[in-house]
Amino acid sequence: MEEVTYHPVMRKRRGLASAVLGLTVGLLLGFLIQSYRILSSSHHQRVNIYASSMPGPRVLIKPPARNVPKLNDDEQINSSASSLVFVGVMTAGKYLDTRAKAVYETWGKELPGKIAFFSSESSTVPSNCPDLPLVPLPRVDDTYPPQKKSFMMLHYMWNNYGDRFEWFLRADDDVYVRTDRLEKLLRSVDSRRAMYIGQAGRGNSEEFGLLSLEYDENFCMGGPGVILSRETLRRIVPHIKYCLRHLYTTHEDVELGRCVQKYAGIPCTWSYEMQSILYHNSSGAQAFTGNLKKKEVHRAITLHPVKSPPHMYRLHNYMRGLRIQDLQQERLDLHRDIYAMAGQLGISVEDLKNYEIAEGVPLFPVNSHSKEYPGDTEMLGVPAGLQSFKPTSSDEVIPWDFLSRSEYSLADSNPRRRIHSGIREGLEDITREVMASINACSRQRGRVVEERSALYGYRRVDSYGADTILDLLLVYRKYRGRKVTLPVRRHVYLHQHFTGLEIRETVNGVEKDGARGDQRNDKSLQNIFSGGFLNLNFNFEAEDPVTDKTIHFVLPLAGRYEVFQRFLQNYEEVCLTNGEKTRLLVVLFHHKTESSYDQTIDLIQQLKYKHRGAGIDILPIAGTFSRARALDLGVSKLNNDDLMFFVDVDIAFTKSALYRIRANTLLGRQIYFPVVFSQYDPRIVHEDWRRRDTFLVDETSGYWRQFGFGIVSLYKRDYRTVGGFDLSIRGWGKEDVDFFEKVVKSNVTIFRAADRDLVHVYHEVECSKDLSDTQLAMCMGTKADTYAGMETLARIIYEDPNILRFAKARRANLTNAAG
Repeated sequence: MEEVTYHPVMRKRRGLASAVLGLTVGLLLGFLIQSYRILSSSHHQRVNIYASSMPGPRVLIKPPARNVPKLNDDEQINSSASSLVFVGVMTAGKYLDTRAKAVYETWGKELPGKIAFFSSESSTVPSNCPDLPLVPLPRVDDTYPPQKKSFMMLHYMWNNYGDRFEWFLRADDDVYVRTDRLEKLLRSVDSRRAMYIGQAGRGNSEEFGLLSLEYDENFCMGGPGVILSRETLRRIVPHIKYCLRHLYTTHEDVELGRCVQKYAGIPCTWSYEMQSILYHNSSGAQAFTGNLKKKEVHRAITLHPVKSPPHMYRLHNYMRGLRIQDLQQERLDLHRDIYAMAGQLGISVEDLKNYEIAEGVPLFPVNSHSKEYPGDTEMLGVPAGLQSFKPTSSDEVIPWDFLSRSEYSLADSNPRRRIHSGIREGLEDITREVMASINACSRQRGRVVEERSALYGYRRVDSYGADTILDLLLVYRKYRGRKVTLPVRRHVYLHQHFTGLEIRETVNGVEKDGARGDQRNDKSLQNIFSGGFLNLNFNFEAEDPVTDKTIHFVLPLAGRYEVFQRFLQNYEEVCLTNGEKTRLLVVLFHHKTESSYDQTIDLIQQLKYKHRGAGIDILPIAGTFSRARALDLGVSKLNNDDLMFFVDVDIAFTKSALYRIRANTLLGRQIYFPVVFSQYDPRIVHEDWRRRDTFLVDETSGYWRQFGFGIVSLYKRDYRTVGGFDLSIRGWGKEDVDFFEKVVKSNVTIFRAADRDLVHVYHEVECSKDLSDTQLAMCMGTKADTYAGMETLARIIYEDPNILRFAKARRANLTNAAG
């Protein structure tokens, strides 16, 4: 075996060579790794953000964004209507399913751009809004103040969308943005310049001088929103790390303003108008929870704060209503232009529907009966003015109502009354719009006009719209040049044109698509053989979800045989002869004096024999008559999903009334309390009262029972849910008022409307002395109301001097007795 000799010199040489080789390889590998990192960092510079701005090792990671807006490669600045503004909403994990969801589902859907919500790194998309665009920022939590969240959000917005949008809006999750007005503002400003737009602030009185601001420095208040141009964001993003390391206060918006001032060289917009354009309400949680018809709300672009999500939806619906009004006015203006041009061209307005601009090119591309037809130009195109309606006779002249502190009208039996809330609200709207129009150019003219009060006015409604004349007391203030303040009076002449009929068809509370109207006549093979191959049912008409509802009449009755005969005759003519889906349940009591119990049963049996399929039942009840008890026992005989109609024997009805009962009563949602027309004593109001028309509805024949709630249609399930009638109430009246109050307090909606096809036929009212004081007073009041109208009674008194003599003598006797 060969022996290996160890020598110290050999060990020394081998160690030195290994060290030199290892150092060379290490330097080479280090150079390659560092080069790769530099190239990788440069390549991903636009998609990564720093996870931490504090001292220590820097780690570049990409946030796990969810549903973040994606843009096409061809969507660049000014190339798309949806690339004007990118909105970053700062929120927190606990608000994602409430405030953030409300923002995204309201104005967030209508932006001329994109929106994303920025929250802590642990945030996840809420289950109740799975498409919410969420960016969980790494190494960011939801603690307050959110300086890091704000700056990291701007960093992300620039890195991912800096070359795609002109403007960037930093917003909170409790701000509402009017997107149409925001677009109008931003398109009027040059986004290539460095712009920092918001409501300028320098802190409140307690913070003044403590925010480390120079005398000429300010910041944009974060609440109402901060708008940054692309150029501004480009200048400050490379220095965000420095700005985060050098914070002087705990206010995020103050530090953002300081960073913009330092690196973009611009302050927040010094403009007094920004207080109303980007509006902050200092009421806190109560802001925008009351009346929204205020000038501050109408002229603002952003509204802050809206703390409650339901109020965010409410505010959004109100703004959409204003937008609808603007579109309706634009539609009217277009029709007026067409109307005027037709006159200039000598074309009859009636011929416009079929008029062709050129051969084969109609003026209106759709048929006049189509849903897309723009409207009736003959009606909508009439120029605005107080003489649009021209009466052809003295009977057609429409009188004006006089308005001051009260309203004076010839069309009402009470000529002087308080101004109705709807009219008062309309007058306030008119005044606000007029003042906004007067002050539209106030800044250019150096003056402003303020409203003090409306002294008086006139109002009328004709077939074209509403005409209003107001005498306004104003204050004229000139603030440019020689300052002047003067009180002035001006008359306002306004015509509000009707905008045409808008018709929606609903079935069980759900709007029906007009395009489905022809499906009822669809006689496809599937419909023909839906019941089987040998089904011989040749009725191809689809079921109507409204008219196919069965109405269960529940009629309490005690005596009154002749009146019941009239009711049964009416029921037979309307329901049985026409094949209406109805059933009648008569809850029958014995009368104290009238012995017609057996006759009533015989009458019902005769009708059932005549109409073999008629669903008419009798429920005999012993004891004293009680309407509440009778109806409750009738309800107990029906099923939970049965549609019930509580009716009195004095009611006359038509087929149209049945349709409204079916259409206006919704299971679990709505109870229908129709306002019934009640007849006056025909012997007083009609000369030939025996030949009167039962369904004649006018002020002479009767009155509307606005405070009568006994006639009602509802489902049995809703009757039980509300609580039913108070069975302790005996005798006449009060049970319906008690039940109505229960419905008001429940979650079921009440629908009330005057129904001219439900008429309470006149009968003499007898008020028993056994009634309670409340019931007796109600009964006597009803009895007095049924004699005649005020106009008829006044005519009778003036035509008979004996009545006046009697009244004067009685008055004198009462005066003497008191003396």
